[in-house]
Amino acid sequence: MENSMDINLKIKEMAERIRELRLIENYTPEEMAEKTGVSVDEYVKCENGEADLNFAFIYRCAAALRVNVTDIIEGFSPNLKSYTVTRAGAGQQIAKAHGMTYHNLAYAFKNRIAEPLYVVSNYDEEAQNRDIELTTHAGQECDIVIEGHLMVQIGDHREVLGPGDSIYYNSDTPHGMIAVNGADCKFYAIVLRDDVDATEGMESEIVPTEKIIGSIHRDTKDRIYHNFIDIVEDEQGTPTSITFKNEDKFNFAFDLVDELSRREPEKLAMLHIAKDMTERRFTFTDMRKLSSQCANYFASLGIKKGDRVMLILKRHYQFWIAMLGLNKLGAVAIPAVDQLQEHDLEYRFDSAGVSAIVCTADGDVARQVDIAAEKCPGLTVKMMVGGTREGWRNFDEEYKRFSSHFDRTESSPCGDDTMLMYFTSGTSGYPKIAKHNYKYPLGHFHTAKYWHNVDPDGLHFTISDTGWAKAMWGKLYGQWLCEAATFVYDFDRFDAAEILPMFAKHKITTFCAPPTMLRMMIKQDISKYDFSSVQHMTTAGEALNPEVYRQFEKATGLQIKEGFGQTESTMIIGNLVGKPHKIGAMGKPAPIYKVELLNSDGEQVKTSESGEICINVKDGAPCGLFTGYYGDKEKTDEVWYDGYYHTGDVAWCDEDGYYWYVGRADDVIKSSGYRIGPFEIESVIMELPYVLECGVSAVPDEVRGQIVKASIVLVNGTEGTDELKKEIQNYVKEKTAPYKYPRIVEFKDSLPKTVSGKIQRNKL
Repeated sequence: MENSMDINLKIKEMAERIRELRLIENYTPEEMAEKTGVSVDEYVKCENGEADLNFAFIYRCAAALRVNVTDIIEGFSPNLKSYTVTRAGAGQQIAKAHGMTYHNLAYAFKNRIAEPLYVVSNYDEEAQNRDIELTTHAGQECDIVIEGHLMVQIGDHREVLGPGDSIYYNSDTPHGMIAVNGADCKFYAIVLRDDVDATEGMESEIVPTEKIIGSIHRDTKDRIYHNFIDIVEDEQGTPTSITFKNEDKFNFAFDLVDELSRREPEKLAMLHIAKDMTERRFTFTDMRKLSSQCANYFASLGIKKGDRVMLILKRHYQFWIAMLGLNKLGAVAIPAVDQLQEHDLEYRFDSAGVSAIVCTADGDVARQVDIAAEKCPGLTVKMMVGGTREGWRNFDEEYKRFSSHFDRTESSPCGDDTMLMYFTSGTSGYPKIAKHNYKYPLGHFHTAKYWHNVDPDGLHFTISDTGWAKAMWGKLYGQWLCEAATFVYDFDRFDAAEILPMFAKHKITTFCAPPTMLRMMIKQDISKYDFSSVQHMTTAGEALNPEVYRQFEKATGLQIKEGFGQTESTMIIGNLVGKPHKIGAMGKPAPIYKVELLNSDGEQVKTSESGEICINVKDGAPCGLFTGYYGDKEKTDEVWYDGYYHTGDVAWCDEDGYYWYVGRADDVIKSSGYRIGPFEIESVIMELPYVLECGVSAVPDEVRGQIVKASIVLVNGTEGTDELKKEIQNYVKEKTAPYKYPRIVEFKDSLPKTVSGKIQRNKL
């Protein structure tokens, strides 16, 4: 039971929310008093938090202001659509008024046509000798006594109800009730609403099994991953359990690439398309030999196990050769993107202790490296790919001079040895350095097999620069574990019109790209292109707007399966193949991760409530989860504690077990007592045909704490007028609760992004 201080605070918060909604709807206090059936003076006291808020008043405010009662009481919208369970003693405590304490038993259910309430009426001796306070509200009501006795007045009629007794009446008739016979009374009040269309917005987003396009690749062949992975699948072929074995000795380059080259020497590993459209086909035998040459080359330069080597190689085929060579040698690979400037590089060289770099000749990045290297004496070896530069070794010429044999020894890296480090793509502050060990590739098995649904005889295409962690999701580890070939196009700038014909030309079978690039493809009218070879499609990197899903399915018939993970992990949550999925949902946790949604007190939240996505590691961390932040115990301890890894991302889980993205914990907007997730607003705005990109952020406000701002990039040919701003604002008001609309709409030529392409909301 909440104490009086908690109740008073809650009343103040609800009053603040009511006032905010009134101002949004441009109602006067006099108009709201009329709509709620109280005097102007009473209404003003309620809005100022100076009077108790009974349920009838809150109910009428919600109806007048076009929101759910839960929006006013809790500051967020209900989400559940099929069912909700409220255990004894739980429920949403509304407030205490007129001696009544109300608990809503279905507050999380969307578009409910009834308000089921558990009510405690406190016995008051003085109330026995005065008139019962009467109130009215729309609809009908049924009250059922479960303990004690209740005197109910309906109009001029009074009835005393005992345990098991009930009363049903039109609630627009003045009514009220008090506990009698010397004891408190507990009862259920079911308020039946007549102002709600129960079907509005309730159409199911779920795509059932029988409507899923495509099917899982059934594979009975003895695959190489069976040496390290055990899987239990259900009847649909979806994994229910994935466990690892021999992982402490695992080395991807030796155990996967080299072994595959012996089993199937001519099996295709990668089809690489250079920017000049030169095609190169690499077998696993090619990769074994070339990576061994590379490992020997690195060793000749003094690079040894544990040394940190940065790779800035865009989508050059040399990245795969260098990566595998470092894996064999035991030097730690640090992939990075070519957009980094001198100060970015200097920070990375120093913080990671980089001693060598393999860098593209493209663009200005080598010059930036040289400037940064002047301040970083630890960087002693510089190798260039695709060109020459004074002070740099010629990687392409030199590594080929070395032996194509590199034998595994007792000291070869494996298991818990550090294999890979990635600078995180955080949207604020300096990036951290996530460490991954040699078990990490095994953690991508489910990413490729059960999310990408790769075909061992097919060709998988993930659009990602090798400097992003997403490249490890879709361009190397999981795909080759499943013996599928990868498709790589080494472009400079993403051009949808240039890439779209490649699907048919090269018979690409599975495809993954971030939503930003999918939106660019849609703008090119994807219905004009042949996607017939594509069997399965996925997306990650940012939340998928439902409108992108719908447009892609309409044009191509492909259903995009969303997945969620981080630089620090493999795919944590996803819509796995063979199972129903929900449009706009991230999916369900992958079998290797124990996912829990926790509040700020470290407690699991209820179904439909938002909480931080956390991974339970009390029984040990799974293969694929990072081992900590290099050189930063403080930052590691901030996310690894109490037996959990805390992702910093917020989501809610529905009644069917699907997770829905809300945003980064730091991105949640708190305005006038409401908690607003930016992604929901972005999804609504993206439905508008003239919007190309959208980022929603918080702006400080003296009155409201924060207000919502939408930064929008319009499609070519659309003028950003004041009238268009109002149109966007009104559209959001109509599609969501009114308090979520952006008070500020700003049109921009582009949105600030991290080097990995994520919108930097702190810079909007």
